[in-house]
Amino acid sequence: MNEFKQIVLSPDPRLSEKCAPIEEIDDEVRALAKRMLKVMYAADGCGLAGPQIGEMRQIVVIDVDWSGRGSKKNPYVLINPRIITADGPEKEGSEGCLSFPGVSVRVSRPSHVVVQARNLDGDLMQYEAADNLMAVCLQHEIDHVNGVTMFDHLAPIARAEAEREYKAALEAGAKPGDTEVE
Repeated sequence: MNEFKQIVLSPDPRLSEKCAPIEEIDDEVRALAKRMLKVMYAADGCGLAGPQIGEMRQIVVIDVDWSGRGSKKNPYVLINPRIITADGPEKEGSEGCLSFPGVSVRVSRPSHVVVQARNLDGDLMQYEAADNLMAVCLQHEIDHVNGVTMFDHLAPIARAEAEREYKAALEAGAKPGDTEVE
């Protein structure tokens, strides 16, 4: 379970900091992406951003197709991702986060998103998603590299309640990958 120990948990201040862009995609960045995927899969996550493992760089890994052992992996690595378009009807959905184990919160986000990022070969890629988990995950993870967490999307009263639930979940032993503690 060494992978779980790498995950930065709220209220660590790094989760509120904007990350630096990656200037060169080299072997060290490729190794970082591989480590991030290993951590994400070990915690049964569908996305992970650099600051969530203490790397204050603009790198995100996502796999919304993987559903556990034996399922096919379809990972994406996004270097210096930026949202080009976020539009469409707002959709509210339940979101969890590896850095906030034991809780999930209702977040409203645009239903359609277009993202540009470099891949590990340095190619500029464009990703588009609408009305699905990929659209939510792209926005959630790109928020992380910009110092924004899912709690930042909540109104003050909802945020205070989520923070109380999160504290209780930690006290009850929640670990990354847990979205609710019984």
